[in-house]
Amino acid sequence: AQAQTLKVLTYNIHHGNPPAQKGVIDLEAIAKVIIEADADVVGIQEVDINVSRSGNINQAKRLAELTNMDFFFSKGINLEKGYYGTVILTKHKIIGKRRYDLPNPDPSEVRSLAIVDIELPDGKSFSVANTHLDLKPTNRIAQAEFINELGDLYSRPLILVGDLNAKPDAEAIKILENVFDRNTKNNSPTFPNTKPTEEIDYIMVTKNTKFTWLKYHVLPIANTESDHLPLYA
Repeated sequence: AQAQTLKVLTYNIHHGNPPAQKGVIDLEAIAKVIIEADADVVGIQEVDINVSRSGNINQAKRLAELTNMDFFFSKGINLEKGYYGTVILTKHKIIGKRRYDLPNPDPSEVRSLAIVDIELPDGKSFSVANTHLDLKPTNRIAQAEFINELGDLYSRPLILVGDLNAKPDAEAIKILENVFDRNTKNNSPTFPNTKPTEEIDYIMVTKNTKFTWLKYHVLPIANTESDHLPLYA
């Protein structure tokens, strides 16, 4: 039997604003990173839809157009007359899509979990979950536990990506490692974009999936487009 190779990217795009350029929105630069990575699926965080700071455009739809990929947007919060959240992009067929509000026991900004089911050209399918966890440790722990409960239900491979706002030794990451395998080789800091010091962006795979990490690294092709570095596996 021949194994299927998948290329995955996760990227917090800071609503398309290069941190060194106040007021500038450059989705074309973000799209260039995605295209050059040639990923099968991309999880993106901090996406605006119809918000004034980013020109009142649908960033999820525009990134899908620029990369020639299908997409699913997951709202975190209402913002002005639009929305702010995450998006999953894929070059393959989306056969299912779901959105969940994540728990916030300590009142905070609403965070969501997006999951899409993707069918590959050979008929095999897998699922991808994308999220942006809360800044408060109490909420991150509750959110990690919620994600684990869902992850336990999946018989097909489930890949979890996102900005988890937690370092590798944080309790939320330890909780997720009960259900998901986390890469611990060749991993490096993803934040901030210049002189990064913190590993807070991750790509994980459910433990019931037989797989091997072939590559796992921060992409060297970009460090000015966002305040995070793109992570590739």
